Amino acid sequence: MKQRVSALLRETLGRTVVLEKPKDRSFGHFATPIAFSLAKELRESPMKIAEELASSFDNHEIFTSVESVKGYLNFRLSENFLSEYAAWALENQDEFASQEKKEKILLEFVSANPTGPLHIGHARGAVYGDTLYRLAKHLGYDITAEYYVNDAGNQIDLLGLSIQLYGRENILKENVEYPESYYRGEYLDGLANTAVEKFGKEILTDESRQKELALWAKDGVMQIIVDSLADTNIHFDTFVNESSLYNDWDRVMAKMAANDKNAIYKKDGKVWIASEAKGDDNDRVVVREDGRPTYLAGDIVYHNQKFERGYDHYINIWGADHHGYIPRVNAAVEYLGYDSNKLETLLSQMVSLLKDGEPYKMSKRAGNVILMSDIVEEIGADALRFIFASKKSDTALEFDLSEFKKQDSSNPIFYIQYAHARIKTIISKSDLSEKEIMAAKLKNLDENADSLMFDALLLPEIVEDAFNSRQVQKLPDYLKALAASLHKFYYDCRIIGTEDEAKLLKLLMVVALSLRTGLSLMGITAKDYMTKEVDSEN
Repeated sequence: MKQRVSALLRETLGRTVVLEKPKDRSFGHFATPIAFSLAKELRESPMKIAEELASSFDNHEIFTSVESVKGYLNFRLSENFLSEYAAWALENQDEFASQEKKEKILLEFVSANPTGPLHIGHARGAVYGDTLYRLAKHLGYDITAEYYVNDAGNQIDLLGLSIQLYGRENILKENVEYPESYYRGEYLDGLANTAVEKFGKEILTDESRQKELALWAKDGVMQIIVDSLADTNIHFDTFVNESSLYNDWDRVMAKMAANDKNAIYKKDGKVWIASEAKGDDNDRVVVREDGRPTYLAGDIVYHNQKFERGYDHYINIWGADHHGYIPRVNAAVEYLGYDSNKLETLLSQMVSLLKDGEPYKMSKRAGNVILMSDIVEEIGADALRFIFASKKSDTALEFDLSEFKKQDSSNPIFYIQYAHARIKTIISKSDLSEKEIMAAKLKNLDENADSLMFDALLLPEIVEDAFNSRQVQKLPDYLKALAASLHKFYYDCRIIGTEDEAKLLKLLMVVALSLRTGLSLMGITAKDYMTKEVDSEN
């Protein structure tokens, strides 16, 4: 709707117009402050300009009225327009709220080290990234979801050591002295036992085989990660291994030096990137004294590879602790000869868990973290996805697990699912066929029904805004509000057995479509029936 109105105003007024939704629906469906923007240019009062502009829309088929109110132009959409748009949405459900943006985007998210299962911090970035991905897909972007596998460096070596120590203590029954840093958790049991089956017990005692064990085990951990993500309906298109990139380091370093002779320099036996000149706090080491590239070098090669693949835009979703890492990567992108404005890095804050108002206790079997899989097991994937998408990703999130196990209106995901199920139940009580319902015209609706239909048809604007602003929480906020409107309408309006039954059921079908589509874009399947019995229909 908003796109159609915006296009019409642009065509009529010859300029792009900002559209707003009035807080008071009695003023209309949309409003624009365009007259205030034109006041200085035309040297006229906004009120006079608005009155003149309003007259240019007289008798336009998509508006019932266009009025000037204190310098604003207020637009009320016509019944014909809303009815036809609703009918089109019901007949083209897969296309509802979709567009054809075409732009190619590479989205990298999660990218947790393959050294242990995902914890709830990873889960937040995973849900945020996947929701952004789904929104982009629906809007027509050619988007690729990518996982960067950090399978090189000390963390992988530590995985081999941790498995050996665990196996020696729990399989060989030896007394083991653990170092200060090591991985722990129930997952090591499966890895250690499988390693013994594959390599024999000597794999646990031969220190020279730690690297071999680690490289084998990281594939097993990656499978744990992939399975955990799949349980939450999150999937990736491509995986890139860090270990595969370092052979390209010399070429990439030479490429930076060729673009800017000051990009790379040697000092104190190390090789540095001059990132301070590009906005970083300091220059950074990219090759150690012993000739080994640093972690940053791997990221530089990876981002060069990204840009060489020729996408239009690149999005990284990183943990908030990586904030200081952004300038040095942007500096490298510039030295590589690319536009760093095409690289967008979004941050995901950590999560605090409560249970019945008390801090959530970490399980000993998980080591020192709260596992994503444990939370999914306790409250379900739908609730976890909804929670993690319901607040801006770069702000702290605290929630109580017990709230999302309740089967009442205090649980927002239950409240929304109940709205969809309620509509399905009401329709099932009707003697009218789907053909009869679809044939009804959504006209002569009262104020409450008109308001509900407009709210349901706002989904396309919400989807686009949520993606463009990177604020995916706007989608669950919208769904909660729409569910509340539906429940209120249900209690205020008699439907079954009235002369308006067909058109009111058609209206409810539009609401159900928006709820179902919105939930799908959050990776959640709408429920047609709930375990709690829906109230007797009116």
